[in-house]
Amino acid sequence: MDSIYLISFKIFRFIVKHTPDFLLKAILNFLSWVTWAIDKKHRKIVKTNLDFAYGDTISEEEKKAIEKKCYKNLLYFLADFVKNQGITKEELSQKVTFKNKEILENAIKQNRKIIVITAHYGNWELISLSVAAFFGPVSVVGRKLEGERIDQVLKQNREQFDIEVIDKMGGMRGMIKALKQNRLLGVLVDQNTAENEGVLVNFFGKKARQTHSTALIARKLNALIIPAFITTNDYKNYEITFYDEIEPIKSDNAKEDIQKMTQLQADAIEKAIRKKPDEWFWFHKRWKNQYEEIYR
Repeated sequence: MDSIYLISFKIFRFIVKHTPDFLLKAILNFLSWVTWAIDKKHRKIVKTNLDFAYGDTISEEEKKAIEKKCYKNLLYFLADFVKNQGITKEELSQKVTFKNKEILENAIKQNRKIIVITAHYGNWELISLSVAAFFGPVSVVGRKLEGERIDQVLKQNREQFDIEVIDKMGGMRGMIKALKQNRLLGVLVDQNTAENEGVLVNFFGKKARQTHSTALIARKLNALIIPAFITTNDYKNYEITFYDEIEPIKSDNAKEDIQKMTQLQADAIEKAIRKKPDEWFWFHKRWKNQYEEIYR
């Protein structure tokens, strides 16, 4: 299976690297439509999530448009992943701009320990690449892929510009170590977790379980949490927006402090999704921990 993944990736990489942009665009659009048409399993998850999050506040036509855009985003995400292999800082500066970058710059000037949180939203892999290139060494938390050889490809891409990848399994020690070394720490915090790996937050008016690791570490090390999200309108030019920082809360009630900080992160994610819902990765069973029945 590992070999199949690797061969498939190499074929896709060859197409991306050797096809003129106008033709590649047509190919990606076609593949995304075909995938949407035949992938009933994941299409159902997307629709379930949209119904659960929005109810009848958006139309069925809007939901279908978001469904299709999810598949399109995925194909363009993979193509850009290929294009970014070996990208230079100058090339990166031509495709990525920053909004509210003073939020991160001021935190760096103050020598704060910084956790940049984001979601599976837009071209999220491009955030760590861009932040490392223009703001300093970054450590990111990531899950190792099942295929060893394809995982090495992902790791090589992630580790450009002094990016360290911390394995998500047992990653708390690595996260603390990275911050103590004054590296920026990047964490995706929008997915469902097991009972013992997160706390319940309010997300789109429903209960969802979310990792509290960033809140725990922020409170322990007095680290600043900065939400950041990336968007695009043409899959060529990307904008990374930094949002108001979340200061660590430290009272006599540690459990309540962690809950509040985790909720603030969930609020930041929901705000970004509501602003441009077609960029979020709706394929994930976000509410499974509390509402498993909706996915049956």
